[in-house]
Amino acid sequence: MTCLLHMSDPHFGTEQPEVMRALAALVQAERPGALVLSGDITQRATRAQFARARAFVNSLAVPRLLAIPGNHDIPLFALSTRVLAPYARYRQAFGHALEPVLDSPDLLVVGVNTTRWYRHENGAVSAQQAERAARRLAQGTARQLRVVVVHQPVAVTREEDRKNLLIGREEAVRIWAEAGADLVLGGHIHLPFVLPLHESAGGLARRMWCVQAGTAVSTRLRAAAPNSVNLIRFEGEAGERHCTVEQWDCAAGGAPFRRARVHTLALDTTTGATAR
Repeated sequence: MTCLLHMSDPHFGTEQPEVMRALAALVQAERPGALVLSGDITQRATRAQFARARAFVNSLAVPRLLAIPGNHDIPLFALSTRVLAPYARYRQAFGHALEPVLDSPDLLVVGVNTTRWYRHENGAVSAQQAERAARRLAQGTARQLRVVVVHQPVAVTREEDRKNLLIGREEAVRIWAEAGADLVLGGHIHLPFVLPLHESAGGLARRMWCVQAGTAVSTRLRAAAPNSVNLIRFEGEAGERHCTVEQWDCAAGGAPFRRARVHTLALDTTTGATAR
């Protein structure tokens, strides 16, 4: 069984050492095979913050890593760097690829860079990005859990969060479903939840789920949600497909991460359309 750790918005520069220790203990106990980091790795995109973030990720010793930048991972106050080399510091710490792919027998994860240097908070996915991700998803198999990773959410639970919705999400979600995606992972709003995208207005070609993670280790808590991460478990066997999304929360005061919610998600048995 594949176990994927979904971690978002650690905002290094505002990290809490006791929560980091609790997360390290969870990883040691659960031994996930892959780590997905869905943006806002740092608070102000400084070299020192990226270095601390990378050192922590390395210390977790998860075998496979896929990371994408968030809006906080582009320098805000160093204007020349923001315009001329917005991802230079990110790339120095987490590699050149801004839209990496993780491909294994039981897992296909496609990263999409939804940040823009000229936007402070809002994110966007272009038609070209959506099509590129769809082509890669269409190469997946039913034995793989097929995942898209973005930073800004494709769905929200609160009216006040609608301003944070990913620009271009409607068309992107539609073609990702056609291409065989099972999950869309995101962060940005520091609020963990799971929503059925296939039940939204207009419908989709297949079942697909929005999975959001809270802030992993930072002090930037919102909407009374504690620090949290997701553990996603999937077994790629023939026949009926499903995965579980476990929300693990960390209460204040150095408490351990504890499983707070478990969602069992039904997945379609078909693969996606042929590559575009």
